[in-house]
Amino acid sequence: MALLRFFATHREEVTTALGEHVVLVVAATLVAAAIAVPLGIIAAHRPRLGAPLTAVANTVQTIPSLALLGFLIPLPFVGGIGPRAAIVALILYGLLPILRTTIAGIQGIDRTVRTAAEALGMTPRQVLRRVELPLALPSIVAGLRVATVINVGTATVAAAIGAGGLGEYIFRGLSMVDSTVILAGAVPAAALALTADGALTLAERALSPRRGRRWTRAVTLVIAITLLLVTFLLALPLRSRETVIVVGSKNFTEQIVLGELVAQALERFGGLEVERRLNLGGTFICDRALAGGEIDVYVEYTGTALTAVFRKAVAHDRHRVLETVRDAYARTGRSVLAPLGFNNTFAILVRRGDAETLGLSAISDLARVDDRWQAGFGYEFLEREDGYRGLVQAYGLRFARPPRVMDLSLTYRALATGRVDVIAGDATAGLIEALDLTMLDDDRRFFPPYDAVPVVSTATLLRQPVIRDALGRLAGRIDEATMRRLNHAVEGSHQDVSDVVREFLRDHTVSDIQ
Repeated sequence: MALLRFFATHREEVTTALGEHVVLVVAATLVAAAIAVPLGIIAAHRPRLGAPLTAVANTVQTIPSLALLGFLIPLPFVGGIGPRAAIVALILYGLLPILRTTIAGIQGIDRTVRTAAEALGMTPRQVLRRVELPLALPSIVAGLRVATVINVGTATVAAAIGAGGLGEYIFRGLSMVDSTVILAGAVPAAALALTADGALTLAERALSPRRGRRWTRAVTLVIAITLLLVTFLLALPLRSRETVIVVGSKNFTEQIVLGELVAQALERFGGLEVERRLNLGGTFICDRALAGGEIDVYVEYTGTALTAVFRKAVAHDRHRVLETVRDAYARTGRSVLAPLGFNNTFAILVRRGDAETLGLSAISDLARVDDRWQAGFGYEFLEREDGYRGLVQAYGLRFARPPRVMDLSLTYRALATGRVDVIAGDATAGLIEALDLTMLDDDRRFFPPYDAVPVVSTATLLRQPVIRDALGRLAGRIDEATMRRLNHAVEGSHQDVSDVVREFLRDHTVSDIQ
């Protein structure tokens, strides 16, 4: 029932996401067919070429989808943030099944059939067009069916780089730990995969040598038109750089809230047209997207920028850190605007019951229990200088087992359910109170300040100076308690992000509008 209510209240949004998903899958799969079928024909007639071609396609298939998307982001023309890189990745994943079935379909034709065709005076090209392709078409369609189903599932991951589609709901639900939102993406994706599989299975069964020639022409025409359209799409800029401001965010609840806050502020106070590319992934994806011009603005934390983005030594003076980060961004063509008002430091969290029973109030107290406790951390925390390695060194911690690694949004539930005993979360996370967790004091002042600041492309800011004024309305307006309340409204009460932000702007900026 909850899922049906979600579909009813988000009907237009779900329809748009489904349409984006279909476009990604159809375009990529047909282009993959346009590439793989000719290669399969060549490989079937020249076995020496078949082995290396299949090996290359096999190698691409073994690359994890997130890793492949990460490899594509920095590449010119085919990479970047958005549907372009996603289509390229899906094309690569679709090659292997179509290539294999094309080779198998042509090589499986009885040799006497070819001999009879040649005896009738057919040229090799006529044999291919009138005999081999019609007979191999059912096998080719079977490969197209497999590629389509693979790409329906893989396209959900593409939401991590702002490609849109049903994966946005899955990532949003993971960050909110909301099964209804996860199902809102997973159920339509599964239904789409089953529908495509069923339709192509019927097409495969319906094909016959008599109908094959007509189908071959139709499929060839569709593939050719799609290839031209996708080539045109890849050659075009994905948006109007003059009129649309693209707002990005990382992939956890607070960032999605802040991204929506920035977007609504630009629309409301600046009168700007905004495109949202929220839930993009971690710090490095957002930073690379901003540096590469794929997004125009997102909210970063000064301590994260200092240690993770610019690899500078940890510092603790908030003003000094802000100025250092502002100067570093300025040298790379980006501008730091006024802080929003809260410091979202890393929070070392334990269960409240454990804290009270064992007398844990500070991070240094963990030394009494680290030899029997299981830690759990997000991916970024393990890699950063201000993360796991620096923490255990500063506090002399020696956990008995390596920390469990999981998505940041899942660590809170893992702690609350006893799967891990200590995590590194966000000080402003709404789940701290909702799950009855306790934040340990950073008594040795290991963590630097993490003031939330909008970071904007300087070129965009010069072109649209109203951005500074619009986001200036938010400066100093959000303290830790307010941010925690906004996060809890989304994570704990499962309210819609846009509604939560709209209510905040109405209640806290009305005097600025009048």
